[in-house]
Amino acid sequence: MYAYDEMDRTLVNERVSEFRDQVKRRLSGELTEDEFKMLRLMNGVYLQLHAYMLRVAIPYGTLSAPQLRKMAHVARKYDRGYGHFTTRQNIQFNWIKLSDLPDALEDLASVGIHAMQTSGNCVRNVTTDQWAGVAPGEVEDPRIWAELLRQYSTMHPEFTYLPRKFKIAITASDHDRAAIKVHDIGLRILNNEAGETGFEVLVGGGLGRTPFIGKVIKPFVHGRDILSYVESILRVYNQYGRRDNIYKARIKILVHELGIEKFAAEVEEEWQVTRESALQLDDEVVADIRARFRYPGYEALSDTPDELTAASADPQFTRWLKNSVAAHQQKGYAIVTLSLKPIGGPPGDATAEQMDAIADLAEKYSFGEIRVGHEQNLALPNVAKRDLPALWRQLDKLGLATPNVNLITDIIACPGLDYCSLANARAIPIAQELTRRFANHDLADMIGRLHINISGCINACGHHHVGHIGILGVEKNGEEFYQITIGGRADEGAVVGTLIGPAVPYDDVANVIEDIVESYLALRARPDELFVQTVERLGVEPFKERVYATR
Repeated sequence: MYAYDEMDRTLVNERVSEFRDQVKRRLSGELTEDEFKMLRLMNGVYLQLHAYMLRVAIPYGTLSAPQLRKMAHVARKYDRGYGHFTTRQNIQFNWIKLSDLPDALEDLASVGIHAMQTSGNCVRNVTTDQWAGVAPGEVEDPRIWAELLRQYSTMHPEFTYLPRKFKIAITASDHDRAAIKVHDIGLRILNNEAGETGFEVLVGGGLGRTPFIGKVIKPFVHGRDILSYVESILRVYNQYGRRDNIYKARIKILVHELGIEKFAAEVEEEWQVTRESALQLDDEVVADIRARFRYPGYEALSDTPDELTAASADPQFTRWLKNSVAAHQQKGYAIVTLSLKPIGGPPGDATAEQMDAIADLAEKYSFGEIRVGHEQNLALPNVAKRDLPALWRQLDKLGLATPNVNLITDIIACPGLDYCSLANARAIPIAQELTRRFANHDLADMIGRLHINISGCINACGHHHVGHIGILGVEKNGEEFYQITIGGRADEGAVVGTLIGPAVPYDDVANVIEDIVESYLALRARPDELFVQTVERLGVEPFKERVYATR
């Protein structure tokens, strides 16, 4: 966990006071909704279909137990008893009254949580691998650099009004769990031949109306120069990014139109001006940030404790162990993913009672720490293997031990037309129906790793472009239809999926997905060939023929 200092606490508290005054002026009529819009967006407040929605930042996906309890408190006191974890390590509360927002933010501020830069055309919450600091083989903890970027970008006067929102993600592992290739800037930590830490820098990735996979703009930027290089990218974007057309304002469009070579040359020219400046990070600054992260005091434990051996006789425990528990850097410890995808439930939602209980379990079993992943699940990053059986029994009672992580029912979905004012179609009911269709865990295991992503509109908050199966809701003559893509992926091999044919109506979506899965099972070359591998080998035609043969 990162320990915030007095400056951080003062900033957050002052922001709450400022917003309280803005809300007071809106409620009195002194500010119109149009005048209030920019002010509320700078505090993570959207006006959705039914109510205001508050989006709260979870920096680099790390939460303490007290912070999660406070979110449970907000859900219970100001909302309808639950929160929704998003694909960018935020949590959203969908039913908060405007008059309650300042109090909710003040309560969150008491534990160092805020909503700054979770909306608006600024640098958004910097995200990273939910397994940061504990993943085997990681170059180093990427949260240190995410925190440096957070401090650098927070309320930066030059970059508060960019042409459009700007998202940065960082990974330090070979397997990319942070989806860096679909971010405006993607950073991959690596060591050069001299053993120095630096970054491969990608730029121009993004989804939405026009999806692009990020391109490498610089294969290695030394760690001491990363702030000046990021600033150079932001300056070029701020200068040349379009402000006349919201659909062409993201940096991905600028990079595409200029070409990566021309864009890189512009950044390089800017960088030569800013490189030798106060933005250069000396070792002491990085060491200071690193020192503020508190790491657990691990014990010397066995990788094969008696408790784990005894519990392995239970097939349900063994299924969960195989599905939801991952290797850890420390011997005797494991990373546990908590599925927020129960059969028939809305993806990514957690009730206040669940959040309170998870906070208790984190304190008992994971040194008080919880992580949030972009797949809309939670994780306990530091669980002793001897405690896994006891933890599983308690998670199972809470409905948080569904053994479907990375399987077909581990669906990513945006709120869609149930909440979002931008949506064209529902996403949550589609996800719920699919989890019921594939509820049999033996079937899901046989299908293997398969990610379904659902977005209720072209803004792609459900990342449908990079789902193994992507489902996009569109509106046709007042009815909900859905386009289906296959073959997308968001990891180190990120690629945008391919559309298989005409959109299908709401009532037929689950049937289509069943047809696609049945085709895959019939076509795969061997039992361990993943869905995306089959699509890569055969293309979309066999799936297209199956789906549309009888429609």
